[in-house]
Amino acid sequence: MAKVAVRPESQVKKEKKGRRSENSTRDDKSQVKEVSSGRNATLRKSKVNGQEFPEDEVHDDPVLDNVDPGLADVDGSASDDIHEVVEESDSSEDEVTPRNTIGDVPLEWYKDEEHIGYDITGKKIKKKEKQDKLSKFLDSTDYSKSWRKIYDEYNDEEVELTKQEAKLIRRLLKGKTPHAELDPYSTYVDWFEWKDAKHPLSNAPEPKRRFIPSKWESKKVVQYVRAIREGRIKFDKPKEEPRFYLLWGDDSSLSEKTRGLSYIPPPKPKLPGHDESYNPSLEYIPTQEEINSYQLMFEEDRPKFIPKRYSSLRSVPSYENAVKESFERCLDLYLCPRARKKRINIDPESLKPKLPSRKDLKPYPITCYIEYKGHKGAVVSISTEATGQWVASGSADGTVRIWEVATGRCIRMWEFGEAVKHVAWNPLLQIPILAVSVGHDVFILDTGLGGEDEKKKVKELLHIEAPTAGEDFANTTSPVSWLLDDSLGGLRLKHPKIVSSVEWHRKGDYFSTVMPADILEIFPPLYIALLFSVGSKQAILIHQLSKKQTQRVPFKLHGLPVSSAFHPSRSIFFISTKKNVRVYDLLKQKLIKKLETGLREVSSISIHPGGDNVIVGGREGKLCWFDMDLSSQPYRVLKCHPKDITNVAFHPSYPLFASCSEDCTAYVFHGMVYSDLNQNPLIVPLEILRGHSSSNGRGVLDCKFHPRQPWLFTAGADSLIKLYCH
Repeated sequence: MAKVAVRPESQVKKEKKGRRSENSTRDDKSQVKEVSSGRNATLRKSKVNGQEFPEDEVHDDPVLDNVDPGLADVDGSASDDIHEVVEESDSSEDEVTPRNTIGDVPLEWYKDEEHIGYDITGKKIKKKEKQDKLSKFLDSTDYSKSWRKIYDEYNDEEVELTKQEAKLIRRLLKGKTPHAELDPYSTYVDWFEWKDAKHPLSNAPEPKRRFIPSKWESKKVVQYVRAIREGRIKFDKPKEEPRFYLLWGDDSSLSEKTRGLSYIPPPKPKLPGHDESYNPSLEYIPTQEEINSYQLMFEEDRPKFIPKRYSSLRSVPSYENAVKESFERCLDLYLCPRARKKRINIDPESLKPKLPSRKDLKPYPITCYIEYKGHKGAVVSISTEATGQWVASGSADGTVRIWEVATGRCIRMWEFGEAVKHVAWNPLLQIPILAVSVGHDVFILDTGLGGEDEKKKVKELLHIEAPTAGEDFANTTSPVSWLLDDSLGGLRLKHPKIVSSVEWHRKGDYFSTVMPADILEIFPPLYIALLFSVGSKQAILIHQLSKKQTQRVPFKLHGLPVSSAFHPSRSIFFISTKKNVRVYDLLKQKLIKKLETGLREVSSISIHPGGDNVIVGGREGKLCWFDMDLSSQPYRVLKCHPKDITNVAFHPSYPLFASCSEDCTAYVFHGMVYSDLNQNPLIVPLEILRGHSSSNGRGVLDCKFHPRQPWLFTAGADSLIKLYCH
């Protein structure tokens, strides 16, 4: 009976601990590779601690779901040489480079050697000492992750699989795709249809011409043979390669290269000069001060070669940058694209538009001169009187105030108890009245300004007589009711929906109101048929102050209306929807032009005093200039404001226009329109006016020009009105 040597338990533990530390050091220094870089070929017969890698051990291991995917030592301390686990990728750049660089050389050739190959630096890769089976067995029992180690014969190292790689192997052993999200049995989609899909092959017998030589082909062959014999068809002779070629010459002059596509020769390197000689003259040798100054220069500006003198060619050392310059030359030939480009010598300054100087375009508003304080809420709308002596303002606090422009004194105030939407002065000097939109009502107020004749005329204009029976029936069919308001001293026009804006005609007798919501929804069913006979859904009304009458515009609105405006000299009416601006002729009652803005949403429009140019402001901060004589597309699109544009305005007499935005700024532009149709309008940005503060995310809400001076009024959400002067 054989004797078994029994070792003490403490000695066995020390040996196990020593072997574990040795194995963990080797495992930490091993390189982690991609599953796709060479393991797929040996997945089913990979060695784990010298044993075969069974399939049931991969996907039935209970420890698989609780394994840490990182690499660590057995005792829990991380090693400094642990490589990060590389995620699987289809790119070849993500693959881990093998440590052994012998290529396809069989490993059998190194079985009698002390090394198995060479690394990337050319050093030998020594063979590691192999463990006996007992040590491997003890390691496998002590280390729970030992089943995930694979021995790499090529690099003579053990590689530990990550949790993700183990899952990929498990799917491959089951005959599935490596990635779970890939569906190998996806539904087939037939992109084409044909009539004979059921029977794509014909049952007709093969024709006889497929088995008999073609007589036409034989005739063609005879014709080609005769042409070759007669010399009508000539073949190109093989070109002989020249024995010598011009080393420093230019290949562009060679005739054989110019056939076919345009040949572009590769760039020739610069020829060496006198300074690169082994014994240059003293004038090419830099002094020590010059060499020290080279160190202070940038690397790209520093000379790449410094001349030196040698007594003979034998004493010249090897050029230190020879390999580097050869490599850069190869990169230039391989990577640099070569294409012929026609270059035109153009001065970049000449491409800039020639704009006049801002000094030559004065006067225009520059600085804040007066602030009008008194409102408690955001000032929504302002309007200037025709003489420029007074300015009216409407606020969200439910009040309308009239200010004296020169002094900033508030001379009159009306309280409505509801937020004011819009205010507008009558353009006539003889009729100093003010139109105010508040909710569903539009008030025509007597301001009390002017002389006795003007007051008497306004009083007669705002008087309403008691309606008769016939007029009473006519008023019931009208969408607006005209009432006398004694408390405010003026007229009150009740509208079916909220009125957003009021615009006066140049003669001062007509004005339009805009209701963005549909007005047909509020009428009783008895009038729906009558309204449909007049036109489709209308949201814009035109009122006549002298006759106290209201009529709908005889046009079908395509889209939700935003604002309206009258032409300054002709019977033309502008209606802006959220996407475009429609121009109508009121006399002929037809559409003249449709201006395509291209904006996300239109916020405001303004008509040039000449009537042929329109500016449109958008919610995304863009301003479009339209020349209606030129095109229905914008002549210029100015991206000036980072936030929504709230209003745009033309000056009545000066070549100025302005825009205000929610970003608390107002932009002033020079916009000159010429009478010569061959000359385009001149647009020059002049000034950015700041001073308002943001309130509830809102900035400047309205802007208007003074009718006679180059001044600009701005109304902000900070309850202030500012006057900017030149």
